[in-house]
Amino acid sequence: MNPKIYIIGGGAAGIFGAINTKIHFPMAEIVVLEKSSKLLSKVKVSGGGRCNVTHACFENSQLVKFYPRGNKSLRKPFNQFSTQETVDWFEKRGVKLKTEEDGRIFPTSNNSQTIIDCLLQECEKLGISINKSVGVESISVVNERFQIHVKGGQFFKADRILIATGGQSKAQAYDWLSQLNHHIKDPVPSLFTFNVPDSDFKDLAGISVPHAQVKILGSKLNDCGPLLITHWGFSGPAVLKLSAWGARELHLRDYNFSIHINWLGEVSEEGLKDQLLQFKKEHPKKVISSNPLFDLPRRLWARLVDTALISNEKRWVDISKKQFNKLIEGLIRSEFKVKGKTTFKEEFVTCGGISLKDINLQTMESKKQPGIFFAGEVLDVDGVTGGFNFQHAWTSAFIASKNILAPD
Repeated sequence: MNPKIYIIGGGAAGIFGAINTKIHFPMAEIVVLEKSSKLLSKVKVSGGGRCNVTHACFENSQLVKFYPRGNKSLRKPFNQFSTQETVDWFEKRGVKLKTEEDGRIFPTSNNSQTIIDCLLQECEKLGISINKSVGVESISVVNERFQIHVKGGQFFKADRILIATGGQSKAQAYDWLSQLNHHIKDPVPSLFTFNVPDSDFKDLAGISVPHAQVKILGSKLNDCGPLLITHWGFSGPAVLKLSAWGARELHLRDYNFSIHINWLGEVSEEGLKDQLLQFKKEHPKKVISSNPLFDLPRRLWARLVDTALISNEKRWVDISKKQFNKLIEGLIRSEFKVKGKTTFKEEFVTCGGISLKDINLQTMESKKQPGIFFAGEVLDVDGVTGGFNFQHAWTSAFIASKNILAPD
């Protein structure tokens, strides 16, 4: 009798795992169970609907640095299935990819449906069975096989199982996995934007700077990158990366904390002072507010000048020492009080899930329950924004697929 493998979860890791399992073990019968009525829903919304397939970081020693949870432990998995192998896998199936300036890799179609169509066409070609609106409630072991119990009282018998159910927002969602003796790291949000309800900058929504530094006061957390002013506060890679690295600490603070923004990136106070004094010496009669410096957007510069209590007509020659110091302070240490968070677009990411200590990362098999494998965000792994979460999904699913029927 041909072995029967059930894949629980119809997202990126689940579908990719199903395809590659069938490729590795053509004699196996592959069945996907998805609790919702939709497949690959996160693929659909990723990258603003373009699908950020992966990131152009081809050195695994560098790649692991983009994973707040996982980090160095992911190096061996990435050695088995790397960014380059992801690119090759999709391009071999006719999906042309492009790399943007910030390193994110997208289909050249700029449409996530291209990736969805590729994956589902592979499933159809390989004869993989997909069942939607089937919610798994528990797994039991009977005579060295598994019984998968689903809503409605039905159950399925499986020889092997790949669990790729994605990240969950509540710890209770992992109860059926903890019943198999797996340790669960409590899930908390990762990749979110900062709400600043009292910000004087909200009317500048849509303005961005290419390289800012954001620091969380009272911690060692800080990060640099593009920063976007929004109607509710701040977003952009600098904030999103910071939210990922600080996910657990910021959760403990109930998302109430203060930040400093250096609008000029990592420019020091002393260095800035020297540059401004030099400009003042060379252009004493220039009006400060109407002549932006450091390539800052005109409206943002004018607002920073205004918060330094410098009038619209004031020239550099007329600026007081107090105003000069206040302008420096605003440029490199604008302080804002964060009160709450907002999910980044429709991309819900959590840190938490199955503890990596319970998983053999060489095979993705559970150490607690042999025959059960894991892939994707159900594991306590998450990356910063930029395609890194998908790369882990492809990698972990591929490794599970080639080991799921391997001899002991």
